Amino acid sequence: MMEENSTVPSTTHEKSFVLSSNDDAAVSDAALNVSGHKQELQRNFGLLSLCGLGITSGNVWFALGGSLNVAIYNGGPPGVIYEFIAASVFYWLVAASIAELASAIPSAGGVYHWATITGGRYGRACGWFAGWWNVFAWLLAFASITQIVAAQATSMYAVMHDGFETQQWHVFVAYIIITWLTILIVLYLNRALPPIEIMSGFFVVAGVFITILVCAIMPQVNQQPYATNYSVWRDWQNATGYPSGFAFLAGMLNGAYAVGTCDLLTHLAEEVPHRNIPKAILFQYVFGFFSGLFYLIAILYGVSSFDDVLASLYLFPLAEIYRQAAGSKAGSVGLVFLAFLPAFLSCIGCCVTASRMFWTLARDGATPYSRFFSNVDRSTHNPFRAIMFSGVFVTVLGCIYVGSKTAFSAFVGSFVILTTLSYVTAILPHLLSGRKNVVPGWFWMKGLTGFVVNGISCAYIVVFNVIFCFPFSLPVDAANMNYASLITGGLSLFMLIFWFIRQSTYIGPRKVVLDAHVLAKDAL
Repeated sequence: MMEENSTVPSTTHEKSFVLSSNDDAAVSDAALNVSGHKQELQRNFGLLSLCGLGITSGNVWFALGGSLNVAIYNGGPPGVIYEFIAASVFYWLVAASIAELASAIPSAGGVYHWATITGGRYGRACGWFAGWWNVFAWLLAFASITQIVAAQATSMYAVMHDGFETQQWHVFVAYIIITWLTILIVLYLNRALPPIEIMSGFFVVAGVFITILVCAIMPQVNQQPYATNYSVWRDWQNATGYPSGFAFLAGMLNGAYAVGTCDLLTHLAEEVPHRNIPKAILFQYVFGFFSGLFYLIAILYGVSSFDDVLASLYLFPLAEIYRQAAGSKAGSVGLVFLAFLPAFLSCIGCCVTASRMFWTLARDGATPYSRFFSNVDRSTHNPFRAIMFSGVFVTVLGCIYVGSKTAFSAFVGSFVILTTLSYVTAILPHLLSGRKNVVPGWFWMKGLTGFVVNGISCAYIVVFNVIFCFPFSLPVDAANMNYASLITGGLSLFMLIFWFIRQSTYIGPRKVVLDAHVLAKDAL
C-alpha cells in the first residue's frame, strides 16, 4: 500500500508518497521516476557528456568576453576581474544549494519540483512561480546566446570586408538560421546529443586554451606592448556615474551572467543516473571559474586600446579585441571562430534545457494546452512539441530584435533576475523549514554548513536582484535604462493571472523518495 511521506507536508493538491516494499503489483504496473511520473525519456547521458553540456552551455569565458564592452565601464580592467571573482564566490554557494536539492530530488523540473516540496503548505504556489520564472529564463537564454552567435557570424564577415556595415536584418537572418538548425538537431539527433556534448566540451577546452596562448604570445611576436600591471590590476576607472562601491556591486551582474547557470544540468535528471548531477555541477563551476579568470587576464594584457574596442563597429566586441591581440584580421577571425563553434553548440544545450523545463510544466498541467505539449514523441523519444514551442518563442523574440535592439536586450537582460528568483523560491523555504521537508540525497551539507550556505545564497539573491535592477549608468535615458524589473514584473503578472485560472485543477509534481521500489530501475 502507499502511505504519505510524513516529512513532506501535504494538502489535497500535494501528493507525496513512498511505496511499501510489499507492493510488487505497483512495481510491475508502472516504473516511475522521482517526479512521480512514468519514465518516458531515455537515459542517454553519462557523466562525461553531462560535464560537456555543463561547460558548453555554461560557457563562462565566452560569456565574459562577449560582455566585456559593457563590463569595462564598471571599474575598467580591475573591475572586470574582481567583480567576476566576487560573483563567482556567491554563485558557488548557490550552486552548492542547487546541487544538494538535485541530489535529493533528481527531477527534470528542477527548482519547480523542489519549491513544491520545500514550500510545504504553500508548495503548489511556490512551485508554480519557480517553474514559470525558470522556463522564461531559459527561453530568454536560448534567444540571447542565439543572438550572440549571429553577431559573431556577421562580425567575422565584417572583419574581412572593409567598409561592410552590419545591419540588424543581417543579424536576424543569421539568428533564424541558427535557431532552426538548433531545433532540428535537438529534434532528430536525440541519441547523438551525448556525443555532441562531449565534442562540445572538447571544443570549449581547446578554444579557451588556444585563445589564452595566442593573446599571451602574439603581442610579443608582433612587437606590440602589453598592458601594464597597474592598468590590469589597479587602475580603477568608473564611468557609470555611480559611487565606486555601488559601481562594483552593479558590475557583478556581468559575472553573474557568465556563471549564473546553476540549474542547467538538473533538467536532465531524468536522462542520466542521478548521482552524476552534483558531480557535473562541481566540474562545471571549477572549470568555469579558472578558465574564465585566466582568459580575462590574457585578453586584458593583450588589448592595446580599449577606446578602439568601445568605438568598434563590429557587433561582437571580441572581434576588435582579438584583432589587437593577434595583430591581424585573419587572426581575429580565427579566434572568433574558436568562440563561435562552442557558442553554437551551447545553443543546443540551452534549447534542451528550455524545452525540457517547459515540457515538465506541461506534464503537470501548468501550461496552456498542457496535454498537447506534454506529449513525448514515440519515434524521436523526446518532447517534440515542447522543443518546437521553444523554437517559435525564440523566433518571435528575434522579430522583436529587428524592430528594436533595446526591447530585445530588455527581455534577454532579465535572465539573471528570473533564474535567481526561481532559485530562491526553492532554497528559502528549504531554509525556513529547518531543512526538514526534504529527504537528504547522497550529497547533503550537514549541520550548520547547510544553513550557512543556504542563508548566504538567499541573502545574495535578494540583495543583488534589487541592485541588478538599477539603471546601468547615470544620468538615465531610454538607451541606458534597465528594463529588467519591468520585464520580470510583466511576466510575473502573467503567471499570477494564469495561476488564478488554473489553481483549482493544477496539482503539481509528486515525489517518490529514492528508496521507493516503484522507481524505474535505471533511475539510480
